[in-house]
Amino acid sequence: MPQTTPVRGGLLVLVGMLLVAVNLRAAVTSLGALLDEIRDGLGLSGAMAGLVTTLPTIAFAGLGALTPWLVRRWPAARVLVVAMLALTVGQVLRVVTGSAAVFVLTSALALAGIAVANILLPMLVKQHFPHRTGLVTGAYTMALTVGTTVAAASAVPIAHAFGSWRAGLGVWAGLAAVAVLPWVPLALRTRAARRAASPAAAAAGPARVRPARTRLGWAMAVYFGAQSLSGYAIMGWLAQLFRDAGYAPEAAGLLLAGVTALGVPVALMMPALAGRLPTLRPLVLSLTAFSTAAYVGLALAPHGLAPLWVLLLAFGQGAFPLILTTIGLRARTAEGTVALSAFAQSTGYVIAALGPLLVGILYEATGGWTAPIGFLLVALAVQTAAGIVIARPRYIEDER
Repeated sequence: MPQTTPVRGGLLVLVGMLLVAVNLRAAVTSLGALLDEIRDGLGLSGAMAGLVTTLPTIAFAGLGALTPWLVRRWPAARVLVVAMLALTVGQVLRVVTGSAAVFVLTSALALAGIAVANILLPMLVKQHFPHRTGLVTGAYTMALTVGTTVAAASAVPIAHAFGSWRAGLGVWAGLAAVAVLPWVPLALRTRAARRAASPAAAAAGPARVRPARTRLGWAMAVYFGAQSLSGYAIMGWLAQLFRDAGYAPEAAGLLLAGVTALGVPVALMMPALAGRLPTLRPLVLSLTAFSTAAYVGLALAPHGLAPLWVLLLAFGQGAFPLILTTIGLRARTAEGTVALSAFAQSTGYVIAALGPLLVGILYEATGGWTAPIGFLLVALAVQTAAGIVIARPRYIEDER
């Protein structure tokens, strides 16, 4: 067989991963940008709108946990094909319905595809690029961040250009459909390889890894959850904080977008740094310092130095690409990676769901931002404590 075959296969996997990553938040952020128009168009009640905005964390937590079970029964490439088809179909169906209930159900279908893909990407990095974990994780995290930013920024202009929120929401189904294409030949190739394997080899699976029974697994879940909690709270409430500080709505929105945009180079560099350092402690503590300075600055001087706080927040949100990289670094095998990814993300998203809710409750109860920012600082302290635990090199398979 020619020497170029593995390279071509690796390039196809990489392209496929990047296309999947671009789609992992577009369906969510485009909905958030058009929520008012969707509420008016479908007659969503306040409770129904609240359910729609909470669906991502519910889906990521609940359905992501099923992914290890899926990949024990079918090849990862085939599972990913189905996941991206679910994302495509769900996004198409939700923009052609006039029913609020059907809109929620089809949104859940789309989010189910994202939930599975969330878990699979770290495993695919470990499986196909074991010696370039940091570089490839950085690339797909950057693609995820770009997709998030572009969808949030362009959903409203697209809707206005076509005269309907349905266009601004439905256009992303085409992007999801494109992401299916690289995985079809990979799924067929994996199926053929499995058929060629002996029955005994096919039946004998790797030893089960149970992160829920380990200290490392729980530390990973807490770190993932705490950083996601702050991320969702920032996405949900930062613009309101800047409005309360005296910024016009348009300027407040731009400042929020700046956190995501400035996070693109951070997302690319952070995994590469994590893969080269003997311990993650310097990165964990540096990210804590950036976030702490940003929170204190937002509490004391939200208007005068807002661009600086946005920059520091973008650096602090580097905890997201860091934990994604660490999932691969703390597992020896693809089986261990998918088990750790599923546990850390599904448990972490349960924690993350509390962020916007509790910030909103504290804001309403106190009428200001001191208490909400104090809560985020407490969450940051918990994140740092978990980060110290996961900083030391070791493997989830050794802690069974």
